[in-house]
Amino acid sequence: MSALSIGPAEKTTLNVGVVPAMDSAGFFVALHEGLFAKEGLTINYTPAVSSDTVIGAQLQGQLDITGGNYVSYIQAVAEKHDPFEVIAEGSVMQQGSQVIFTMPKSNIKTLAGLKGHVLGVNAPENIDYLLDVSVLSENGVNMDSVKFPAQPIPFPAMAGELSSGKIDAATMPEPFASIAEQQLGAVTLADLNQGATQEFPIEGYVVTKAWAKANPNTLRRFLAALEQGQAIADTNRGAVEQAFETIKGGAPDGQVPSSIAALMALNTYPIGIDQARLQRVADVMHQFGLLPNRFDVGDMLMPASDFDFAAFSSS
Repeated sequence: MSALSIGPAEKTTLNVGVVPAMDSAGFFVALHEGLFAKEGLTINYTPAVSSDTVIGAQLQGQLDITGGNYVSYIQAVAEKHDPFEVIAEGSVMQQGSQVIFTMPKSNIKTLAGLKGHVLGVNAPENIDYLLDVSVLSENGVNMDSVKFPAQPIPFPAMAGELSSGKIDAATMPEPFASIAEQQLGAVTLADLNQGATQEFPIEGYVVTKAWAKANPNTLRRFLAALEQGQAIADTNRGAVEQAFETIKGGAPDGQVPSSIAALMALNTYPIGIDQARLQRVADVMHQFGLLPNRFDVGDMLMPASDFDFAAFSSS
């Protein structure tokens, strides 16, 4: 789908809040390579601590598009009936991309050793919490025996909290995982890419239904650029490394040094929206008590007629 086949954008400057993790690689590649600009869009990027922190801003119209974990968005729709719509998938977890860490001198050597200790996550009951409790459960550890912090811990601060002993273990995605390993000597306790959450969908891009209705051409142009970024991120590691090395704003906004970029584990970056894949998230949420009832994600997915993803798929 070329820009020529899409009408003029209703809005050309977009405020976009995205979690500065490797799950967002498609977005950062598109930004770095000027793909949004080619579609006539200026992107004002804001780093999101977590999906939780951007949901309110998006509902108030302060953010046009956000990228973050599905769990928080599904909770917002299922429980609060917030009018969100997933417009594209962002990432599917791979080995090394979501990990529980401890420090070398920690007495915690197994998942069972987490009993009675604090396991840090970047927001209460979000995707990292869900991955944690699933893996704990599959390894015979009662999820209620492990403590989770009541307040969010931003990913850039997570390794410091672990190193200082404020938390006993920490759940981190890339690039924060590699930073913790290389700069602070953190050690892997468990890779979360296993069992019921193996190759689990982590992040997606979201708008409100009202925004999608008011800005159909802007949405198509954003997606045309994003999906090119997804395709590049999925096939060109060098492009991902360059994109993260050059994020404006430095480390708090997601920028990583080349020494870290070379070591990061990547996810896979799908094209389009696979309803069955995203239903897994809601089903596992229900299994572990994050949803009181089974929830059908179909109503929160962008209608297939709104954008032709086929032009960007290599399959």
